[in-house]
Amino acid sequence: MVSKRTELKNEFGKRIFTYRGKTIETLKELSLEEFAKLVPSRERRKSTRGFTEIEKKLIKTVKDETKSFIKTHARDMIVIPAMVGKKMGIYNGKEFVSVDIVEDMLGHRLGEFAMTRKSTKHSGVGQGATKSSKFVPLK
Repeated sequence: MVSKRTELKNEFGKRIFTYRGKTIETLKELSLEEFAKLVPSRERRKSTRGFTEIEKKLIKTVKDETKSFIKTHARDMIVIPAMVGKKMGIYNGKEFVSVDIVEDMLGHRLGEFAMTRKSTKHSGVGQGATKSSKFVPLK
């Protein structure tokens, strides 16, 4: 079966990013209501019900071009086209994780890119793990 997906390419043959058939330039021109029609249902519901005061303040800060690094606690904010190309500090409960917002993050939540838990590294046995572990020499 042949895929009917069409990719836009520039004059150099490089792939141009599109989100639901629209380029990033046209997405940046859309209002939040028009962009909400393009995102999946959960994000569309959040944007149509209205943003919180913290999220409204974040949108205003993002649209202000003077700030290069924006810190936020709003992990449940949807990535909108105005955020693309910005560097954001997303709070993970302990510190602000630095994240560069790229086109592929559109429609996702900010919290998806700042993990709240560290990955565990399972190595050798720990002290008191089993009866036989007391014979394993400790480092």
